[in-house]
Amino acid sequence: MPHLEEIRGPEDLRALSPHAARELAPQIRRLLVDTCTANGGHLGPNLGVVELSIALHRVFDSPRDKILWDTGHQAYVHKILTGRTEALATLRRTGGMSGYPCRTESEHDVIENSHASTSLSWADGLARANALLGHGDRAVVAVIGDGALTGGMAWEALNNIAAAPERPVVVVLNDNGRSYAPTVGAFAGHLADLRAGDAGQALFENLGLAYVGPVDGHDIEAVERALRVAVALRKPVVVHCVTEKGRGHLPAEQDDTDRFHAVRAASAQKPGGAPSWTSVFGNELADLAADRPDVVAITAAMLDPTGLSEFARRHPERVIDVGIAEQHAVTAAAGLALGGVHPVVALYSTFLNRAFDQLLMDVALHRAPVTFALDRAGVTGDDGPSHNGMWDLSLLNLVPGLRLAAPRDAATLRRALREAVACDDGPTALRFPKGSSGADIPAVDVYAELDVLHRGERPDILLVSVGAMAVTCLDVAERLAERGVGVTVVDPRWIKPVPPELTGLALGHLLVATVEDSGRVGGVGACVAQTLNDAKPGLPVHVFGIPQRFLDHGSRADVMEASGLTPRHLTHALLEALPSGWQARQGATASLAVG
Repeated sequence: MPHLEEIRGPEDLRALSPHAARELAPQIRRLLVDTCTANGGHLGPNLGVVELSIALHRVFDSPRDKILWDTGHQAYVHKILTGRTEALATLRRTGGMSGYPCRTESEHDVIENSHASTSLSWADGLARANALLGHGDRAVVAVIGDGALTGGMAWEALNNIAAAPERPVVVVLNDNGRSYAPTVGAFAGHLADLRAGDAGQALFENLGLAYVGPVDGHDIEAVERALRVAVALRKPVVVHCVTEKGRGHLPAEQDDTDRFHAVRAASAQKPGGAPSWTSVFGNELADLAADRPDVVAITAAMLDPTGLSEFARRHPERVIDVGIAEQHAVTAAAGLALGGVHPVVALYSTFLNRAFDQLLMDVALHRAPVTFALDRAGVTGDDGPSHNGMWDLSLLNLVPGLRLAAPRDAATLRRALREAVACDDGPTALRFPKGSSGADIPAVDVYAELDVLHRGERPDILLVSVGAMAVTCLDVAERLAERGVGVTVVDPRWIKPVPPELTGLALGHLLVATVEDSGRVGGVGACVAQTLNDAKPGLPVHVFGIPQRFLDHGSRADVMEASGLTPRHLTHALLEALPSGWQARQGATASLAVG
C-alpha cells in the first residue's frame, strides 16, 4: 500500500496503479480530519473531493495544465497531492499554509480568488490566452460547485465559453447539492433531475456545451474516464461529478446544517462565555421581526453563518436565500423596499464588495430603506486576505445618504439594529466582527449623541473608538494615564455621517486620534480628519487602522500586532505624537517607555 508521505507531486500519483490510488483516499481523509480538528478549517468540502482531486491530478499534467478551484476552500486535497502533506500541519496558522490556493506556496496554485463563481471567467481568459499564444496542448480545467453556479458571474462566463467551440475548457461540476446548506433555485432542481436521470437534455447542452455525466465523483476510475473523454472532445465540456460533502466522516455526514463546512480548532471551542456577535444579531432580528411583520431577511447562501437560522425558524415565510448571488440580493432588497417591506441583508463584510454598484445605484440612489448587517467586519485572520472585512468602511463612506453604525458590544448591536430598521428614508448598515461579543461596555457619560467611555483628568487626547476597538482604546487610555496623559475616549456608535458634536469636543483637546479595524484609506478616521480640518485647520489628527494592503493569514491577534493596532503600539504612537505644548504644560516630560 502506498503511503501518503511518498506522494511528492502529481507525477508520483500518476505512477500508481488504480488500486494503489484508491488506497490513498482513506489516508487523506484521516489527515484532513486530524488537521482540521487541530487547526480549524473547511473540512466537509475537502472530504467530498478526495477521489475527484486524485483523478484530476492523474489525468492532467499540473502545472502545465491549469487546474482552477472555484472559491478554493476545497483545495486541501490538491495541496496534499502536490507535495505539501507535511506542511498541512501548519494550515491557517501564522506563517503556515494558507486555507486557500496560494501562489507563493506552489506553482500548482494558479489563482487565489476565495470568492465564489469566478473560476469560469479565469478559465475563459486562460483559454483565450492559450489560443492567442499557440499553446493548444495545454488544458484549462475549472472545478466549480453547484452552489457557486448560483452566482451570476458563472453564467456570464459560460455564455462566453460556449460561444467559442474551438477553445477547449473542461468545466468539472462538483455537484454535492450544497453550498453551506442545500443549494437553492431552479438550477438546483435541474441538477437534481440530471442526477435522477429525469432531465432529458442537460441545460449545458442547450447552450452548446458538451456534457459528460453524471459521474460518481467518488469512483476515481470513473472520473478519470470521464475526464479523458472530455479532453478528447477538444471543445468546451461540462463533466458532471456527483459528490457527497463530508464523505467518510460520520459526524460530518450526519450534520444536516452544513456537513461540517467549516470547523473550529479544538483549542477555540470553549464552553460558556459571551455570545457571538452573529448570534446576538440573529436573535435580536428574530425578536424585532415578531413586532415588525414588514421585516424580511435576505441571505446569499449563508443562512446559518450569518445568524439567520433563528429568524428562519420563527419566521420561515420571511427569509429569502438567493444563492451565492450578492448582486441580486441587494437589488432584490431594493425592490422589496419599494414594495413596502423593510429588508435586512445579512452578508459577510468582504462579500458586500461584490454588490457595491447595486448598493450605490439601486439602493442609495433610490433612497431605499434597506438595512445591511455586515458580519466578520475587520480582521478575521486565519481565512486570509480575501476574507478580512477591511474594505467596508472605505466603500460605504462613498455612498450618499447611507447611515452606518459600528456597535462596540452586544448591547449597542441590539440598539443599533433597532435604530437601523426604524429608518424609513434611506439605507443603513451596521458592521460587527467575528467571534465573541465580550462583556458590555457601559458609557460613563453621554455628550450629545456620543458615548463617552472614559474621561481623563485633562483633555489632552480625544480618542475616537470605532466599534469593537473600544476595549483596545480603553486599555490605551489607562496606559496613557499612568504617564500623566489625559484621554477622553468616545464612541460615536453611528459613524457615518460624522456626528457634528464630535467637532466641538475635538476642539477642546490637543490631539485627536481615531482607531478602527478597517483600511485607513477612506475610512472613519479619514472622514473625521477631513471634518475637523474644515473646522480647525492644523488640529493634529492621527488615523490608526489597517494598512491598505492584502494581509497574510494568521490569528487575529497576530494580524493586529503586525498592523500596529495593539494597546502597546498605539500607546507608543500617541506619546510620540503629542505636541511639544503638552510637555511644556505638564512641566515635565512623561516617560515614553511603553510596557
